[in-house]
Amino acid sequence: MRKKIVAGNWKMNHNAQQTKQLLNSLLSQLPPTPTTVMVAPSFVNLQQAVGLCRNSAIEVIAQNMHFENKGAFTGEISAEMLKDIGVNTVIIGHSERRSMFGENDAVLTKKVNAALDMDMKVIFCIGETLADRENNDHFTVIKAQLDKALFEITTNAWSAITLAYEPVWAIGTGQTAKPEQIQEIHQFIRKTLAEKYNKSLSESVSILYGGSVKPSNAKQIFGLPDVDGALVGGASLNAKDFLEIISGM
Repeated sequence: MRKKIVAGNWKMNHNAQQTKQLLNSLLSQLPPTPTTVMVAPSFVNLQQAVGLCRNSAIEVIAQNMHFENKGAFTGEISAEMLKDIGVNTVIIGHSERRSMFGENDAVLTKKVNAALDMDMKVIFCIGETLADRENNDHFTVIKAQLDKALFEITTNAWSAITLAYEPVWAIGTGQTAKPEQIQEIHQFIRKTLAEKYNKSLSESVSILYGGSVKPSNAKQIFGLPDVDGALVGGASLNAKDFLEIISGM
């Protein structure tokens, strides 16, 4: 049975006090749930968050990491550093890292391999732009992103991988992906995994949706057969909204 996951990506938001307040709100109000709940604060607040969430149902994860363990990489954070403070899962390949910071498939492959080498788990993001979709290239783009960054890893390594589909064209643009579009892509991703590896593996990998998930649309999205949860952006910064999304699973 695939793991159900709701992960909040807090991006470059919240200082130490705001992080503490939000986590305390979540910790005090989160009901018992079979859903795996994750939050990704900024790097400077990770250690505090790990301490607050210790022995709780909330896992603290990282938004990014470098592919080297140490060296002259000013401003970067390694997998070893994350593990050292108790962070065991990292988001890799987010659309903002790809578009704003120029992370290409070669860099992302190195990051995935570095995380796996340190026994970390990975939430790997894939998704097409508006131009890709308008040109009817969305399937080609999704398959290429999987192929170039992930299809060299072993079958066994996939137990550490969760995929997150982000329709870049539906994030902060006012456009919304329709349920049938979401299911179509998630089903295509699973089919692509089955063709490369096998059906059993394709049915075991959790695939999250990451396109402006809100309390108003979460339950409908989570009801789609190939959607196993969400990578939530802005709505995860509000305890009430994030808890409503989690309850929608």
